[in-house]
Parts: sequence; structure tokens; C-alpha cells
Amino acid sequence: MALYEHVFLARQDLAQAQVDALAETATKIVEDNDGKVTKVETWGLRSLAYKIAKNRKAHYVMLNIDAPAGVVAELERQTQINEDVIRYMTVKVDELETGPSVMMRKQERSERGDRGPRGDRGDRGPREDRGDRGPRRDREDAPAGE
Repeated sequence: MALYEHVFLARQDLAQAQVDALAETATKIVEDNDGKVTKVETWGLRSLAYKIAKNRKAHYVMLNIDAPAGVVAELERQTQINEDVIRYMTVKVDELETGPSVMMRKQERSERGDRGPRGDRGDRGPREDRGDRGPRRDREDAPAGE
């Protein structure tokens, strides 16, 4: 069987329970057609780069699927019919990620605050106080041609 990543975007006005129900429906479609969903990740409500069907945000959900090609065709057909899904994409992959996806690792990092405060930047003062560029000239002091 082939391996796929299926990501869909659900409307912003849906409750999290409704989004979970959409993911469960997709899982049921795959399992009814002799495939299996190895992982379901909900990435949460995120801003879109541009409006899609009058939505500025969307709930993102990713499913890792191990199934024959016909299952993906049926899943995409059912997803296309559903009015709560505004976009979807299925990609065939060579292998599925075993741990959390990049999006989940990114959320964990932002919650932890890895970078922290910038700390001391040395004794550098404002730009005018630094002596590495010479005196500052005003327009009338500048030689002709500058």
C-alpha cells in the first residue's frame, strides 16, 4: 500500500468538536476502504495568507494514511463535497513521520519560548555616538556632487 499525507482546512467558525468530527469522518472513510490512518494531528486555528471563501482563518488537520490509491480518490471526493472543508491536499510520500510533524514541533518551541531575552549587547551606544564612521554631515556641509 502507498503512504499519503492528507491535510485539510476547515472553516473558522466551526467548533473544535466539529473539526474533530471531520477528522473522524475522514478516518472512517479510509478504514472502510481497507486503509489505515496512522496519525491524526490538529494544528489548530491558524491565519491564512489570503481570504478563502470569506475566511481569514482555518482549522488545520493532517492525517497520515497507509492505503491504496482508490481510497485516496474516495477520500478526496467526500472531502470535496463537504461544505465545512475549504481546502485540502493529499501528497504521496516515501515514508511517514513517526514523531510529531514540523508544525507541531514549531508550536511546542513557541510555547516554550526557546529564544528568551536578548541579553546584553555590549557597550554599543546609539549610532551617532559610535566613532567608526567619522563625524556626521548635514546637507549644507556636504561637498558638491553628493
